[in-house]
Amino acid sequence: MTTAQTATDAARDNLAALESEAVHIFREVAGEFDRPVILFSGGKDSTLLLHLAIKAFWPAPVPFPLLHVDTGHNFEEVIAFRDHVVNTHGLRLIVAKVQDWIDDGRLEERPDGTRNPLQTQPLLDTIAEHRFDAVFGGGRRDEERARAKERIFSLRDAFGQWDPRRQRPELWNLYNGRHRPGEHVRVFPLSNWTEADVWNYIAREDIELPSIYYAHRRSVFRRDGMWLTEGPWGGPRDGEEVRELTVRYRTVGDGSCTGAVESTATTVEQVIAEVKASRLTERGATRADDRLSEAAMEDRKREGYF
Repeated sequence: MTTAQTATDAARDNLAALESEAVHIFREVAGEFDRPVILFSGGKDSTLLLHLAIKAFWPAPVPFPLLHVDTGHNFEEVIAFRDHVVNTHGLRLIVAKVQDWIDDGRLEERPDGTRNPLQTQPLLDTIAEHRFDAVFGGGRRDEERARAKERIFSLRDAFGQWDPRRQRPELWNLYNGRHRPGEHVRVFPLSNWTEADVWNYIAREDIELPSIYYAHRRSVFRRDGMWLTEGPWGGPRDGEEVRELTVRYRTVGDGSCTGAVESTATTVEQVIAEVKASRLTERGATRADDRLSEAAMEDRKREGYF
């Protein structure tokens, strides 16, 4: 057997093990919790999460609703894809719009225009309103240092806050979902996946994604070392030159803080080659909100963020 064949077999076995673990987690939550929900934005990680949930319960329908905290600053292609997926699979989607919280005074716009940090309160309010006791998220440990501290079952207190000192051991894939009334558990079936694993699995399963994950022509401007696009979030500012480039997005979120990368990758295989060559995580390379401070993500997680 050649070295290349051995590496291919190892990669295939790795994906099978990751899939099996995620399916087990979905079924464990279904048996242990009363009101789970899946966070779904239409991005690649939440799309992969939904794909695994469909596998876990097939041929029965997915027994949980989906929840999207909509900043109002999302890319049109992603929202269209979100609605397409929901309609295709006959799923129930709950949308918590940040704009509604701004309109009734529960939130105020930030001076910098970004709404990504404003998602926390709508998320917590919606969890409380629907009494969700388990919330699936697509977070992965390789994305960011604070997320590397997460367990697969991450306990949140009655205020939705995360305390790393309350993390529970998870030996031998045993998960502790105990929680007091008012508390809930965030569940991360993709914890042990890497960005490369995600794309290799997308290739293996032929999973459809929003078109902006692949190279396309777009008008962008440079800010804080990232290529941002024009939109309702504002920009470009004085001195920020708009250029038309061939780009793609490694991650999608609030358009005011999510940057594109120059790329010619139009296929899954070409994206995988780019990911293998990169030395930066997708959040580190293209998410301005993670650059606010060394502990930006951890601070938001302590407040109840994803």
